[in-house]
Amino acid sequence: MAEITASLVKELRERTGAGMMECKKALQEANGDLSEAEVVLRKRGIAAAAKKATRATRQGLIGSFQSEDGTLGVLIEVNCESDFVARNEEFQAMVENLSRQVAESGAFAAGEAGVAQLLEQPYIADPSVTVAQLIANSIAKIGENQGIARLSRFAVGETGVAVTGGLGIYIHPGAQLGVMVELGAAKAETATAPEFLDLAKDLAMQIAAADPQYIRKEDVDESALAKEKDIQRDRALAEGKPEKMVDRIVEGRMSKFYEEICLLEQPFVKENSLSINQLIAQKSASLGDTIQVVRFTRFKVGDTLPPAGEGTEE
Repeated sequence: MAEITASLVKELRERTGAGMMECKKALQEANGDLSEAEVVLRKRGIAAAAKKATRATRQGLIGSFQSEDGTLGVLIEVNCESDFVARNEEFQAMVENLSRQVAESGAFAAGEAGVAQLLEQPYIADPSVTVAQLIANSIAKIGENQGIARLSRFAVGETGVAVTGGLGIYIHPGAQLGVMVELGAAKAETATAPEFLDLAKDLAMQIAAADPQYIRKEDVDESALAKEKDIQRDRALAEGKPEKMVDRIVEGRMSKFYEEICLLEQPFVKENSLSINQLIAQKSASLGDTIQVVRFTRFKVGDTLPPAGEGTEE
């Protein structure tokens, strides 16, 4: 067999835009013949897919999975170029299968590393191809660029914050927006109580509607806090407020700031006379337990992409 050098792999990659590993495999199959290796990639649909890989994917779906006992959940964002493809049954089935695969495959790394980990795995619905090959084949078949933007996998209790608990998952109609929230409790029976499960669903919907950035005030990044205080101080002075009143004005405006970005400070969307903090306190008293928000994640299709015209080729 001919030696497959790094420079040979690089040249095939430049010709086709395919991944390094795919190029190496194609060259091995073609015994080092560049032209034949390119044919191999084209037959697999990988070269055709690579040509579309720079096209912006601003549509797509948020997929989700939740175990029957409610203790394991997944959100995944899979992108495509058009709403037409997002409504395609094959694309939807792929998103559903990938959600299940993330759930059943064990822990995933955070961020891009988790996506890379998934791409290397055999596809759960057809182990003869990897997830990366599946997507390449789908691109070639459908004719649009596609990709996994991000994923998140929650297993109750894995953070060590709470002894037990459960998850709330909300997918907005159209599957362009999805939320997953983990609630902690001290008693095992709390996690299966209908009141607790309803609270988890309500908080997932709250996060979808109000888009908080943090759980509580104490979580707010110090630099973001200092920046906001400076903005509000300068704003008050520019409005001609007396110097002696500025600190009090800033304090009042910071309360509004916290209300906008911190989940526990927000008015409950179903009853805005009640804060989320008060809602959780009420449910805790009713259930005779201490309930807390452990973590949440919120996916909206396209949020990970740069603005149109920046960093992509249309």
